[in-house]
Amino acid sequence: MRFLVAALAALASVVSSDAMTAYPLHDVARAVNKMNTSWTAGVNARWVGKDMNYIKRQMGTILPTPSDRRLPAKVHINFNVEDLPASFDPRTEWSECPSIAEIRDQANCGSCWAFGAVEAATDRICIISSGATKTHLSAQDLLTCCEECGSGCSGGYPASAWSWFTTTGVVTGGNYGDFSWCSSYSLPNCDHHVSGKYPACTGEVATPSCPSSCDSQSSYVTSYTSDKHLFASSYSIASNVQQIQQEILTNGPVEGAFTVYDDFPTYKSGVYVRTSDNALGGHAIKILGWGTENSVDYWLVANSWNNDWGDNGFFKIRRGTDECGIEDEIVAGLFKSS
Repeated sequence: MRFLVAALAALASVVSSDAMTAYPLHDVARAVNKMNTSWTAGVNARWVGKDMNYIKRQMGTILPTPSDRRLPAKVHINFNVEDLPASFDPRTEWSECPSIAEIRDQANCGSCWAFGAVEAATDRICIISSGATKTHLSAQDLLTCCEECGSGCSGGYPASAWSWFTTTGVVTGGNYGDFSWCSSYSLPNCDHHVSGKYPACTGEVATPSCPSSCDSQSSYVTSYTSDKHLFASSYSIASNVQQIQQEILTNGPVEGAFTVYDDFPTYKSGVYVRTSDNALGGHAIKILGWGTENSVDYWLVANSWNNDWGDNGFFKIRRGTDECGIEDEIVAGLFKSS
């Protein structure tokens, strides 16, 4: 074990010392799997031949959240911790809300902060309506219009995204090529760290322009200005397992963020536990549930790298140890229902 940890550290040192050195993906995956840890790694074509600067540019969340952007903390009281279920999967609990099981694709853009927000917010609108409202909120609108959220495809702040929901709101929007809503995502799907059915994500892209009307191809009948969906509140949840669980159980999935290390892009299955010390940057995601696998407690998480990556787009990460800071940056909000 000590030899393998040292091997990974040596690889990280080589990559960090020369940003133009190709990332040793095969070696990292091989070393992780030899550890026989709680997860399985694999060779993902996304990183093959890429240098460290390229890889770091794919992280789209700025951590930690600055004090002037932090949301007020919401604290759940009057609940019995012992009543929290040992496992919870909202994909079955709220099966009337198909968005909970959806995996989106941020494409070649550091827009994870926007995707984690609209994914969780979309779920919450459906949940509060008991499945009657299956609105699909637009990542494009949030990414391109919320200047106070950060720098678009160059990264942003999840907390600011939820604040935007309460002050300005966001229109509906489909995934790339889906014009059944107002403002669809304009960047095409691409394969993140895998070789699958889409072209590999390559190069950098500029943040698209903020729309002022629905897509010209859209079949959606509501106008852009009338389609803004406002939330009544936005807040953070303390870095406490039971508080996070109660928030999800009560109101639905939340947005979280964590530090990505250079072993994470190789994730295939199991419960992720960091094996490397080489940080690549911050990444935002949707945390939707929890459970235990092979005696390891985990959070169930939806990524935004399409279904070709990881466990059909999802991953599990160790719960209760603040793995990679996964429990530190939880934000959410409540929809302003009529």
